[in-house]
Amino acid sequence: MNVIALIVSFVLFIGGLVIMGFASEVTGWEGITFISGIIAVALAFAIPVHVLGKLD
Repeated sequence: MNVIALIVSFVLFIGGLVIMGFASEVTGWEGITFISGIIAVALAFAIPVHVLGKLD
């Protein structure tokens, strides 16, 4: 279970960074795209810190 959570967290983190970098290319949706990247990175940190602590 911990390995799956690690993979999901890693994908969310890298995906969030890519989304934040891609935000300047999306005309008219820059803010929403950047904020969604921030949310993805925040979830990538929240999964191991909060969720995995309660599952063990």
